[in-house]
Amino acid sequence: MARTVSWAGSALTLVALPVLLYERTGNAALTGLATALEALPYLLLGLPAGALADRWDRRRTLVVTALLSGLLLATVPVADAFGVLAPAHVLAVATGVATLFVFSDAATFGVLPALVGRDRIAGATSRLATANTIVTVAGPAVGGVSTSVVGPAWTLGLDAASFVVAAVLLHRLARPPVAGPPGPRRMRAEIAEGLRFLWHHRAIRLLTLLGVGNSLTGGAVLGLVVVAAVGNLGLEGGDGRIGLLYAAAGAGSLLAGLLFPAIRRRLAVGSITLAGLVAGWAAVSAWALSTALIGGLVALATWQAAHVLVNLNGIVLRQESTPDVLQGRVNTTARMIAWGGQPLGAALGGVLAEVFDVRIALLLASAGVATSALVAAGRGAAFRGVGAVD
Repeated sequence: MARTVSWAGSALTLVALPVLLYERTGNAALTGLATALEALPYLLLGLPAGALADRWDRRRTLVVTALLSGLLLATVPVADAFGVLAPAHVLAVATGVATLFVFSDAATFGVLPALVGRDRIAGATSRLATANTIVTVAGPAVGGVSTSVVGPAWTLGLDAASFVVAAVLLHRLARPPVAGPPGPRRMRAEIAEGLRFLWHHRAIRLLTLLGVGNSLTGGAVLGLVVVAAVGNLGLEGGDGRIGLLYAAAGAGSLLAGLLFPAIRRRLAVGSITLAGLVAGWAAVSAWALSTALIGGLVALATWQAAHVLVNLNGIVLRQESTPDVLQGRVNTTARMIAWGGQPLGAALGGVLAEVFDVRIALLLASAGVATSALVAAGRGAAFRGVGAVD
């Protein structure tokens, strides 16, 4: 319940924050920079946060990070009410909340098994994923309406309230045990062991590297949704229909999640990745050229479905192929590498939209996923070596 409440608030911010920045500045580069700053903390802090979360009291970590996130977000409507809200303030809040999320996310990985027991992890994870998908689909539409009615700054205030509610619910949890011993660990050696396994497993290595191009394009797409809605579709910055675009992306994620098990039973790992990358390139190109809302909704939903399909394919392969003792390190490292393109893509997309226009920026950003598709097509034999180690 606490995670669902927090996700619901964050879904509002997903729409409100870029709208707020674009309304205040009219600067596409700053709007893209916000997306980049939100992704950067996970890339920089993911590995040490995971190690620290295993040492700390996990329930306390979740409660404290939720309260601090709520406090940070609450400063936005307060500053707006006093007429002193600046773009730098909004960017700092976005970065701070994203940094706190790294530690919250790391603690959650340890809390779930302790609360439900290892034999019920799959069911609990499935229910969380379902709740997240529903919120992802419905939340942005609500965020668009809220942004239109009360304004983007006060919509961020609603997200602040959701974090406070989540903190109260989390405080009522049973206190899970601290997993790690209090003594020092050889953190550098343990990280290196995970890196070695990832690099020497041909299929995991290739899918991880292909994910960089996929996330590069994804960062640009996500960072420029508001800019494209205004520049290409002719919507106003505070138009509630912008939320429908984020909801369409959420619907694409839901579709990919529902279809993936059946697709995996019928197609090889390499075929799924190649098809997803090609479909993703076509969808981004269609989104860049869209001038009508309906066409844009379809293009964004298709892009997100293809994007998520590629990501799921890589995650499942890693989980199936990695020894249990290396699951955390390999998956965290692979996610950080594969997601490494997202902040760069978001920042680059914003700069390109300022220098040229949003249509050209998106078409240029599609080179990331197109390059990954070309590499995948040329390395088909590597996919047939699933489970093989160099």
